[in-house]
Amino acid sequence: MSIIKIGTVQMSCVADKGTNLEKAIDQIKVAAAAGAQIVCLQELFTSLYFCDVEDYNNFDLAESIPGPSTDALAPIAAELGVVIIASLFEKRTAGIYHNTTAVIDADGSYLGKYRKMHIPDDPAFYEKFYFTPGDLGYKIFKTKFATIGVLICWDQWYPEASRITALMGAELLFYPTAIGWDTNQDAETNQDQYNAWQTIQRSHAVANGVPVISVNRVGFEQDGAMKFWGGSFVTNAQGKLLYLASHDAEETAVTDIDLSESDYFRKHWPFLRDRRIDSYQPITKRFLDED
Repeated sequence: MSIIKIGTVQMSCVADKGTNLEKAIDQIKVAAAAGAQIVCLQELFTSLYFCDVEDYNNFDLAESIPGPSTDALAPIAAELGVVIIASLFEKRTAGIYHNTTAVIDADGSYLGKYRKMHIPDDPAFYEKFYFTPGDLGYKIFKTKFATIGVLICWDQWYPEASRITALMGAELLFYPTAIGWDTNQDAETNQDQYNAWQTIQRSHAVANGVPVISVNRVGFEQDGAMKFWGGSFVTNAQGKLLYLASHDAEETAVTDIDLSESDYFRKHWPFLRDRRIDSYQPITKRFLDED
């Protein structure tokens, strides 16, 4: 199958998990009605982005995976015949929590999960308070329509993560995301940050010869101090923008991706062929001191 129809759901969230889940299901149906075969939801879509504060009560938002949310999504996937990529707050056991994405195949079967590897800690993004770094390694999922790789938000800044996932055989790279602007920043800084975010991910498409799909949330949270900048996008295998969402609106879109382009671009821009894997050992070091 060469042409894959990708559904992206960029939405705002409220405090009630059930309301967010139902909203996401409604938008999955909208995407499926428009022909989507794989639908990706944003990071932690069942709740507000709770990592803006360090609050022990927020651990109550976590759930097992598989669990309630995947149980609700599985029959939807089967009914509509779509693959669903669902980012959730995972409770693994008492005291161990992960930022995790589950993948449900088009027949409703649970294919597995990826646990976020890179965990940020910045003002209003206190993820290290909540999440244990992933320990499942990088993952690919062989869905009905394509072999996909899933990475999560902060992972998107690391070329190592995209490279490894692509080398494992991912035909598409998905990035469920929650990132926004401090409303006290000036417009130029905001634009610079967004441009950097988009550019680094488009570069992963270029370097690996695979399409990239990044799905962000939108709207004000943190009592209006943080505005999630939306801007979800889809690229082809050379980083060309095929779809770009607005910064302000909820948007559900379906974008055609031609998987056959990966072979073309990898032949004409043979980055994988010319990799000097014999010289890459230093990448396993934190920093290369002169001594």
